[in-house]
Amino acid sequence: MIQLENLVKIYQTTQGPIHSLDGVNLAVKPGEFTVVHGRSGSGKTTLLLTLGGMLRPSAGRVTVDGQDVYAASQRERAQFRARKIGFVFQMYHLVPYLNVLENVLLAGKPEPGGVRLARARELLTQLGLETRLPHKPEELSAGERQRTAIARALLPQPKLVLADEPTGNLDPESEAEVFRHLAEFHRQGGTVIVATHGPAADEFADRIIELHAGGIKP
Repeated sequence: MIQLENLVKIYQTTQGPIHSLDGVNLAVKPGEFTVVHGRSGSGKTTLLLTLGGMLRPSAGRVTVDGQDVYAASQRERAQFRARKIGFVFQMYHLVPYLNVLENVLLAGKPEPGGVRLARARELLTQLGLETRLPHKPEELSAGERQRTAIARALLPQPKLVLADEPTGNLDPESEAEVFRHLAEFHRQGGTVIVATHGPAADEFADRIIELHAGGIKP
């Protein structure tokens, strides 16, 4: 599913270069639930953005589902992400003037016969949000916002979900609920990579990776 080869990402700053990723090699099998641990600044977010086709590495190769991600054009990468990858972020990234259903429907491409609308409603029901469809993000709890973001990520029926600190703003009960929903996607055959500093996702993981100073601990 995923192959990272000698992945390097260097940020140029006024204080000099910062090696956010320093020669990362990683293979993730289809249907695997992988948790990436690391302190703030260890390179977790850079790793997810890079393998998700959103941040070009300084060196190395990223292959996802058989495609060399950065050999493609920017437009091709965007199309690839829309078809294959769902993203869940700590800050939700919901559009404030759209309601729950409208936010979810932003993902994916239009489909005939109301198929996408029906799937969006079904996902939101599964996530316990069936009564919140007309509500705006500001009217939701933090947990409800993140469940809306999960529904949006799952609507295009991706093969891979990337979650970057998806529970960083949540209480323990909401945190457990988010990981249960990601685990359900995994049980249905999806591949999940979660970057987090806490242990809540560990019970669902097939593998746990420790990232330190831009490299994977042996």
